[in-house]
This record gives sequence, structure tokens and C-alpha cells, in this order.
Amino acid sequence: MDFQTLGHDISQFRQQQGVSQQKMADHLGISRATINALENGRSGDIGIRKVMKILDYLDKELAIRDKSPFPTLEELRDER
Repeated sequence: MDFQTLGHDISQFRQQQGVSQQKMADHLGISRATINALENGRSGDIGIRKVMKILDYLDKELAIRDKSPFPTLEELRDER
């Protein structure tokens, strides 16, 4: 998963819960501009702590797992 995909997923989770960027920003103490940049894949320098706070707020978590020996769908698309 790349940063752009993560941002898109965060945007989808937030919208599914009916939470505005501003409401989430106010609750977490993160600027709305930072959340917007993350959701649109423009903020590659956001810290992992902020990402974890956002995911926690959305009742999600970031998990580390062993890499599969099989290519992902994204990797197969990139081969074209």
C-alpha cells in the first residue's frame, strides 16, 4: 500500500462514518489542511503518529504482516 492509497482509504472510512474533515481535525488537534493533503495523496511528510491517531479515530489500525510471495493486484497492473 502506498501513501496515496492510504489517504484514499482514510477518506472513504471518514465519509462512511459521516465525519467531516473539520470535525476530525478539531477532535484530533490536526489541521484540516493536513487531513485534506493526506486524503489526496499530497502529504508524504505526515508523521506516523498522526496517521495512527487518524486511524484510531476511525476505529481502524495499521497492521504489519509478512509479505506474500504472490504479486498483488497493483503489482500485476503495473507489469502491463
